[in-house]
Amino acid sequence: MAPTHDHPGEQAAQDPVKLLAIRETALSLDEVFRAVGDDAAGGTALFVGTVRNHDGGADVDELGYSCHPSAEAEMRRIAEKVVAEYPVRALAAVHRVGDLKVGDLAVVVAVSCPHRGEAFEACRKLIDDLKHEVPIWKHQKFSDGTEEWVGAC
Repeated sequence: MAPTHDHPGEQAAQDPVKLLAIRETALSLDEVFRAVGDDAAGGTALFVGTVRNHDGGADVDELGYSCHPSAEAEMRRIAEKVVAEYPVRALAAVHRVGDLKVGDLAVVVAVSCPHRGEAFEACRKLIDDLKHEVPIWKHQKFSDGTEEWVGAC
């Protein structure tokens, strides 16, 4: 049986998807964090994915992201699925495309819920599903001259 929530703040918000975007410009932690602010939320979980200097034992020199035109629609589908499964007060997700450097922010997602456990679980579900289902591809160039494409689907 699903838990009942006596207080309106413990129920999902009317329109909890506050920010979804794919951008060619630098991402902002502050923007994403502000987007999920909600007085009824007791917990906010934020995940930041950054470009690292290695992958699979090889040094990464350059990295670029590209996406299919349907990527934002897929992000929305996944966000709505998370909202349906958890008592989300607010949700935000932004992903970068284009050329990035080591240390750059590649993806930022955040979820606020009435309680911390729900926020952690919903945020984990959001980033895991985005990574596996949204058609965004990573093109890595390694120090040894080799290249590799890595994609969601």
